[in-house]
Amino acid sequence: MRKNIVIDTLMKRRSVRKFRKQIPDDETIETIVRAGQQAPFTSQLYSVIFGTEGDYGFGAPLWFLICIDAYKLERYMRLRHLEIEVDDLSLLLLGIQDASYLAENMVIAAESLGLGSCFLGEGSINPYRVRQLTRLLNLPPRVLPAIELVMGFPDEDRPIRPRYPLAFTLFENGYPELTDTEVIEAMSAMDGAGSEKQTQFAADPSHWTEHIVRKWCQWSPSQEDLLEALSERGFHVGKPTDESKFD
Repeated sequence: MRKNIVIDTLMKRRSVRKFRKQIPDDETIETIVRAGQQAPFTSQLYSVIFGTEGDYGFGAPLWFLICIDAYKLERYMRLRHLEIEVDDLSLLLLGIQDASYLAENMVIAAESLGLGSCFLGEGSINPYRVRQLTRLLNLPPRVLPAIELVMGFPDEDRPIRPRYPLAFTLFENGYPELTDTEVIEAMSAMDGAGSEKQTQFAADPSHWTEHIVRKWCQWSPSQEDLLEALSERGFHVGKPTDESKFD
């Protein structure tokens, strides 16, 4: 594949789970977020909160919470004597895109400055965590915690996990009918990317695919609590009907 300094930065990025105690300076933090803002966006449906004085994941010295933010949108719409007409589900999906684009730019900017990062997965899917962050940070209505991200200077040199083969990812002019052989080949390419975290789920910690399939069997199938937490934040997305479910 072709290479340049940007592609090299993207290709070497990996999650870091052990950090030095050094806190990045204000200019570094502002640069990372400013680079995040340069990502494509729908309506900049996000806000970023950061902290440097807490007990953050993996002992990181710097923590970010990226929120989906319809509160600011509605504030300036009100000043223009307008109201949002789009449904909350569409607004949330667009907000997820905005927040995700920002977050990815942030981690790549951090990588280019010698920092490491790790995404924390619970921020947007755990109703307890949504409520906890809302209370701790005094979030106004229509602001939803979406992406938690920790950063700092790495204190480890973790290997880069493999990715699916490109043939299992990039499809031209449509989605192919995947054979079991093709799926097994992709699984084999991913397995062997063991980590200390995987031993909790996998009989063989080197099998990434076993870790993943077991991981997706851990959460409750009920969505009631999460829908309630979203409603508390001011996003009313309703409940799916039986007709809308996949077979």
